[in-house]
Order: sequence, then structure tokens, then C-alpha cells
Amino acid sequence: MSANRTERLLNLVIALLSTRRGFTKHELFEEIELYSEAPSTAAREKLFDRDKAFLREQGIPVESYSEETLYDQDNSVRRYRIRADQYRLPGVRFTPEESAVLALAAGMWEQASLGSAAARALRKLQARGVEAEDAAASVLQPRIRTNDPHFETVWKATVTRTPISFGYRPADRIRSAGDAPTKPVRRRSTVRHLQPWGMGSRFGHWYVVGWDLDRKAERFFRLSRMSAPVTLGEGSYQVPESFSIDASLASLDSVFAPVTAVIRVREGAAAELRLRAGAEPAPAEQTGWEELTLTVPDLDALAADTAALGARAVAVHPPEFRSAVAELLRLALEAQTKPVPAFTLARRAPAPAASSTAAQSHLTRLLDLVPYVLGNQGADLEDTARRFGVSPAQLATDLNLLFVSGPRHYPNGLMDVNFENGSIFIDNADDLSEPVRLGMDEAAALMVGLETLAALPGVGESPALASALEKLSVAAGESAQAGSTVAARLAEPDRSAAVLNTLQQAIAGHRQLDLRYLVPSRDEVTDRTVDPRRLFSVNDLWYLEAWCHRSEGVRNFRVDRIHRVTDSGPASWQAPAADAAFPSGLFRPGAEDVLVTLVTGPSASWVESAYDAVRRADLPRGRSAVELRVGNTRWIPGFIARQGGSVAVAAPQDLRSETAGWLREALENYGADLQGR
Repeated sequence: MSANRTERLLNLVIALLSTRRGFTKHELFEEIELYSEAPSTAAREKLFDRDKAFLREQGIPVESYSEETLYDQDNSVRRYRIRADQYRLPGVRFTPEESAVLALAAGMWEQASLGSAAARALRKLQARGVEAEDAAASVLQPRIRTNDPHFETVWKATVTRTPISFGYRPADRIRSAGDAPTKPVRRRSTVRHLQPWGMGSRFGHWYVVGWDLDRKAERFFRLSRMSAPVTLGEGSYQVPESFSIDASLASLDSVFAPVTAVIRVREGAAAELRLRAGAEPAPAEQTGWEELTLTVPDLDALAADTAALGARAVAVHPPEFRSAVAELLRLALEAQTKPVPAFTLARRAPAPAASSTAAQSHLTRLLDLVPYVLGNQGADLEDTARRFGVSPAQLATDLNLLFVSGPRHYPNGLMDVNFENGSIFIDNADDLSEPVRLGMDEAAALMVGLETLAALPGVGESPALASALEKLSVAAGESAQAGSTVAARLAEPDRSAAVLNTLQQAIAGHRQLDLRYLVPSRDEVTDRTVDPRRLFSVNDLWYLEAWCHRSEGVRNFRVDRIHRVTDSGPASWQAPAADAAFPSGLFRPGAEDVLVTLVTGPSASWVESAYDAVRRADLPRGRSAVELRVGNTRWIPGFIARQGGSVAVAAPQDLRSETAGWLREALENYGADLQGR
């Protein structure tokens, strides 16, 4: 968007706030000089209509009314205004404890479509006592990712109650005929039509739930399985009063009935499956093998876990389970042995913002900047630029724009802006002195964050969290309803929740811990002594960052792989001051790291962000090549098997050959199952 449009929108907001009676649009055309750039009267009126609609989309309450009741339908006599009481953020105040949980909730939206909205909301609340730095003291650092490519469109449709259509490929389902194993059925993508009622994160995936217009029933759809762009439809609809996104998320637990499966494993292998089975394994007919029995709600997930063990594990029963593992391995080998296409890797760069997003970001930054400086007269230019996420040069441009903005015919109405000595001062800006009321996306980002925190052990019991949520609802006004349409769950009510609570207590008490920890890449359970530092999440997985005495360095431990925690006394290691920043990702670069290039299909696009790819390249048919930095490559063949053909190793060549050989060896256990395919 051009700087002219930002200036025109800013002047429109200032003008509409400056009057109780309001302006007709023709009076606004005279007041705001930039409207004269339109080539004709009709173009000028269309420009004004677009500006008015844009401001309303951002939550700025542009009101229209007519003083001439006899001519109520005559747009030429309608007047426009922004009522200050509807525009301004209510005067609630937050305590330091409430500030801390709000800042923590805002910081949860890492690499997310709502991340910028959360940052804007926090900036507005700074005038009410909230500081972003207050979250740093928390030992728990949850993160919510929404890197599904369709998230933003589905989110917009959900909160605005707009129907959508999209291509959708359901999960492949496994069928059996008696005792004979059959091939998993590959379902085709079809076009679906939905009235979205709500969105939720569960099991590391985002779902949209609503009324399926084709099936005439309530249905779930996983965003990562949408195979075509999401299109916004026409009209609107009502969401049933009985609908609850939390109840809908919980119902996912009963989608599949528990199934009992038998797996044959090598003696001493399959440590993770042994721990999940709980009971002692039974001896198998073949020497050197044992049999495990597990009851699981998701046979597809168990098939992926079994395939990832390669030749060390064989699916036995039921037949559809055995067939699914064989099919995953077959498809993985097929993808792995295909020729690698030509490509040139380039360093990853963030996608450019859409023009509407850029417009929103620039305008809201300007509207937020004035009350911030008025509340912090003499604010340092460079520090303010950091707070607003822009360069000092861009901030200087913004300040110069504020200086020339205001009523055209009233020079005394212009703001007085001074930042010549690196300290910012603003005067004569009463109309913009208060922060703008929270918009729908801003309110939802904070409210969903707070409600997600409320479900976490050790945090949800905090009185400050409940009071912050109540005050935030008041501050958001009508926008608060958007928070009820989205929910995220980062901790399920299982053993990991108890471990999370124990780890939090150890961190707060500076205690050292002995861990019994599973290392899947080596398929073994190890004993570690650690000094825990903090907890953070990526999708639905929790990690403990700690000093590992065995490795003599900082390491991340997946909480669901910790199978025993024992207090072993006071912690002996203190983090150096220079190492106090929160980790930017799961992977810490090291001198022994290996660069691995993978080819990923459209359904595995998540790999790029989940594994912090260094470089990437686009390939035909929606595929990508991504270069990862890894500490070791032992886990790569199992990872490839788990993906069932959607990921393959492209480089280095020795790892590519090793992975193909690993898959062939695993497939030898299923020779009869593959005949005729």
C-alpha cells in the first residue's frame, strides 16, 4: 500500500474523531486533500467507500447517520463520525501479575498468523500497565504454531461467519476382508462446502469444525489435509448457541474405538513401544524376537511408529495394521529411489506481507504510536523502534507523517512532533491520546492464549490469569466474542501433565533431577542428571531445556520421553548471563552438524518450519527441497519411513543410499504382503 493511502486513512480517522456532529462525505473531501487525487467524482466516492470499509474491518467504529429523516436514503446528506467512547480502549488497569500472564499469552503465537495481532494488542495494553518483558520471568514458555497455509483464511471466515469452500483429502483408511490383509484405500480429494463454527488445535494439528453443507451435518476438517485454496463464499449464518469448540475438540478422543495390536520386536529393541506397552513382552516363535501387545485409539499412528523402527519391528495383528506398515515402507522406498530433480537451494526468506496486511500494520502502528509517546514523553527513538518492530529510519518516516497529518484548514490542529535529538515528543494530539479498542484478531490472540494457559498444570490455578481474562473481556467489548471461536490445547490430561508440574517445581526450586530418558535415534533408554532451566512447547510437544551433566552442555529433552523423574538435590549449574535469552528454536548449531537435504511433498510442507530449514527451493507439483542442519543422521531413515512417501533424502549421497537400504531391509519382513502390488 502507498504512503498516500496510509496518510489519507490517518487523516480520515483524525477528522472523524474530531467532531460530534460528523461530516458529510463531501465535507470530508474538502477537509482531506488526498481525496482530490481521484480522477472523477465517482472514483472519489468509491475511494471513500473502500476507506470506510477498511477502517471498520480493523475494528474502528465508523458510524453513519442522517439528520434529515425525510432523506435518510440520500447518501449526500449522511454524516460520518467516530465516537470516542467506542473508539478508545476502556480504562481497565492490570496488576504486575496480570501483566505477566498477558505478556506470556501474547508471546505464545510464535510463527503464527495471529503473532502480529498479539504484539499489537500488547502494545495497546502498555497504556494499561502491561509490559512485554513481564513474561520473561516465567519458567513455562508455551508456543502455538499455525503454519498451516490455509490458517489465516479459515480464521477470517470463522470469526466473520463467512461460508468457505475448499479441496479436501481425507486420511487414508485401512480396510480388511476377513483375515486377509488389504491395501490402504487412497481417498481422493473432493470439494467441500462449510459454514465454519470454530477452530481448534489438538494433537499438534489445527482443525475447523462447522456445518458441512454437502453432508448436512457437523463435521471436522484438518487444515493440513486441505488440498486446494480456501475460497470465501457469500452470505452469513448463525452458529448454534449450544456449540462449544472445547467440547468439539474433546470429542476427537472418541472418533476411533481403541484397537489391540500385536508387534514382534527384536530383543532389546523398540524401547518406546516397550514403555507404552507397560507389560512384559511375550516370547515369539523366532529366536531373538519378542511380542508386544498395545491397545491404542489410533492404529494409523501406531503404524507410523512401527514403520519408523524398520527391520527391528514387525506388525503382526490385526491384518489391516500389518498392511498399513508394509504400505508406508513401500511408498517410502518408492519415493526414495526416484531420481532427484534438479534444484538450486537459496536461504529462506519470510514471505512478503499482503498489501492489506501491510496497510493494517502501518495504520495501526501510527495509531498506537501517538498514545505510547504521550505516555512516555522523551522516549528514545531507537528503543521505540525496537518496541514497534521497525527500523529507526522507518520510525522517523512515521513521525514525519504524523507531523503533517490533521485537519487541512486548521493549522493549529496539526500535531506537534519533535525527535531531532533522538528523544520523541508529541503534543496537541488529544484525539489520538488513547489506544484504539482491541480488534477481533487482537482480542482473540490474547484470549485464546490465556485460555490455553488456563489448561496447563501449574499455571491455570493462578488467580491473576482468571482476573486478567475477565478484564480483557471488558477491554475487548464486542470483539471478545472472537476468542470463543478458537481454542488450542498444549497439554493433554495424561502422564506428561504430571511430569510438567514436577519439572516446573524443580525449576522454581533450583533442584537437580535424575531422568530416565528415551533416545529414539539410538532406540535406548538412558539415565541423565540435569539442572532444569525452563520449559517450552512446539506444537503440542513440550521440551525441557536443561544443563546435561553427561553431555556437559545445554540440551533439550522431550517431556513425553521422560519416563522417570527423581529429585537429586540442589542444582549445581547456573546459566551464564549471556546465555539468558530464550532459545529461538529446538536445534543448536554445533561444529559436528551435518547438512541434510530432503525433498518434501505438499502434505509434508510443515517440515521446513518444524525443523528450522537453512535453505530451500521450490519444485514442480507443489514439492520443495529443504536443507536441514542436524546433529546426527541416525534418525533420518526412520523419519522417512514414518512419512510414507511424502519425504525423501536428496543429499548427502551416502545417507540417501543408506536410507534406501534401510527401507529394503525393513520390507523383507513383509514380502508376502506386497505380492501383486
